[in-house]
Amino acid sequence: MSESTDQGAAAGPGFGNYQNEIYLNGLVGEVPPFTTDLTALGASASTRLDSGAYGYLAGSAGSGATHRANRAAFERRRLVPHMLADAGDRDLSTTVLGTRVPAPVLLAPLGVQSIIHPQGELATARAASALGVPVVLSTHSSHTLEEVAEADGEGRRWFQLYWPNDDDVCASILQRAAASGYSALVVTLDTWTLAWRPQDLDQSYLPFLRGVGTAIPFSDPAFRALLAEPPEENPEAAVLTWVSMFTGRDRSWDRLPFLREHWDGPIVLKGVLHPDDARRAVDAGMDGVVVSNHGGRQVDGAVAALDALPEVVRAVGDRTEVLFDSGVRTGSDVLKALALGARAVLYGRPYAYGLAHAGEDGVRHVLRSLLADLDLTLGLSGHRTPRELTPSDLWC
Repeated sequence: MSESTDQGAAAGPGFGNYQNEIYLNGLVGEVPPFTTDLTALGASASTRLDSGAYGYLAGSAGSGATHRANRAAFERRRLVPHMLADAGDRDLSTTVLGTRVPAPVLLAPLGVQSIIHPQGELATARAASALGVPVVLSTHSSHTLEEVAEADGEGRRWFQLYWPNDDDVCASILQRAAASGYSALVVTLDTWTLAWRPQDLDQSYLPFLRGVGTAIPFSDPAFRALLAEPPEENPEAAVLTWVSMFTGRDRSWDRLPFLREHWDGPIVLKGVLHPDDARRAVDAGMDGVVVSNHGGRQVDGAVAALDALPEVVRAVGDRTEVLFDSGVRTGSDVLKALALGARAVLYGRPYAYGLAHAGEDGVRHVLRSLLADLDLTLGLSGHRTPRELTPSDLWC
């Protein structure tokens, strides 16, 4: 059933109308392609992926304590709805780094998506573009910068950098990203080496060593110039060269000017949890920070990202844009992060679970479900725009 037949009161893009579409489709015997319960997607996707791929996607560092803490932080906080608020007409749109977006949601960078679905990042980009949701492409993409840009078309796209320890390779990749229409740079700080991840270790599974997630470096002229043989002829040597280039060496604050020298657009630092680090990022001229613990994948026993968010907002929220990542599953989760001061959230694992179910259509279904849930819950909480949310709308 087409969107033009939708009924309902949701205004603006009408994200909440997806609910009506689903109910009306039921009159002709159609049901959603898979669950609309955004908290159940992982268990459902586990039946569609092999154990290595699912473990890599769903796994956490160490005991999984940080992953559990992320969810507990959301569960501990409760929305306090307002009544008679005239919230029938809603507008979820906002600006992120000066760009207007239809909702305060971006797709978080998630690499090696071809282990989830053959179309990987191409399918994700097409689904995101169709809904106007910006996509953040991982350095570890299974497809090149240029291929994903073509799939994204006129969509809004950012590039996430795992900072290579070769400056020429880094500069070359950044130049390609800019030339391909990626408008902002997201620099991940917390993964300069991999954490102890039992789910992957128990299966001896690391996709990069199998040549997955290497499309960007393998297609890069500066990287290829370092190799005695091209990756097509000696993939093992190319893999080992790349793996050694993005792991094992941390960076320092005095290296940030290199990024500014080679990137003209906004730069956002991802993985910030301490307010002092947020202040240093702003002092270094960065345009934003992402409060994130990498979804619990890097430091076991770390603070929940949502618990860290208010302190970071207090430290720098009046000087820069604060985004949020880690543990977001539902529309109410998004509202809680916004109420605590985030400008927008980066949404990760759930859309990948949708990719596992049905490729592009699966990602689209998950995104439409999230946006509908967000739209409806915003209205039922007594608000017409995300900008109205404040910490006083939460009970903890």
